[in-house]
Amino acid sequence: MTPATSLFTPVEADLQILADNLIQLIGNDHPILYAAAEHLFGAGGKRIRPAIVLLISRATMLGQDITLRHRRLAEITEMIHTASLVHDDVVDESQMRRGVPTVHSLFGNRIAIQAGDFLFAQASWYLANLDNLEVVKLLSEVIMDLATGEIQQGINCFDHGISIETYLKKSYYKAASLIANSSKAAGLLSDVSLETAEHLFNYGRHLGLAFQIMDDILDFTSTTDTLGKPAGSDLKSGNLTAPVLFALKEKPYLEALIERKFTQQGDVEQALELIQDSQGIQQARELAAHHAKLAVDHLAVLPASESQQALVNIADYVLSRLY
Repeated sequence: MTPATSLFTPVEADLQILADNLIQLIGNDHPILYAAAEHLFGAGGKRIRPAIVLLISRATMLGQDITLRHRRLAEITEMIHTASLVHDDVVDESQMRRGVPTVHSLFGNRIAIQAGDFLFAQASWYLANLDNLEVVKLLSEVIMDLATGEIQQGINCFDHGISIETYLKKSYYKAASLIANSSKAAGLLSDVSLETAEHLFNYGRHLGLAFQIMDDILDFTSTTDTLGKPAGSDLKSGNLTAPVLFALKEKPYLEALIERKFTQQGDVEQALELIQDSQGIQQARELAAHHAKLAVDHLAVLPASESQQALVNIADYVLSRLY
């Protein structure tokens, strides 16, 4: 499998600049928030979202260098993503993220929530300073979508009657909206046509859905060490994802286990066995592959380049990732 980092060769130098800038953008006026942000950005991660923004920027600015506004958009995208992870970890009571302790487990819930809010606020301030109303609208919508997705996930907790369509809608809000809207925004900063901007949005939308579906599969197929968070944690918390929803059609007893919220000893283990013994994981993989193919189809509007090819390769990587 191609490592994520090798996909980003055309923007490797750009990502290094981004990494250097992220901590500086937070500022050190607030020592505890600064320490929390430093911990977050220092934890690594693959930086797929800002890499996509930078690759689209380069793919739509052939023969020219990308602008400071393109770079700032990539930084804003990573700040929004990181802020959402901090809040998610508080809601999910996760102790580990990317193989390191979460912000709330180190600093407490109050600091974690404030750190997340601070990152959202900083991202919004830098966004406003891009002086592009359409881009401001796109990224503002992402912040609303993230909250909507989290609320929808809470409402649907342990609801085994939700449809795949409802699951995909929640997945769009929580994962794909940021990639879709920031992809379109990068194109708009390059002055692409509105038609091309829509294709870039749809590339990000389908890629984001494929990424989330694969992430949900990994909850059943990876170890805790590989994931950097407890395996099977989504299922235990009542977040019913694609593999579960598909498995429910084959394994009716799974419904009973979910209805009683895995309260009896061995319920979670039994549920995991039922899912593994079904076609649920395979059907979820097929759904992810469908969205990855749709994502690549939308890249046909871009001229051939190293950056355009990297965007195609990211879709392949998403389907083959092991962590």
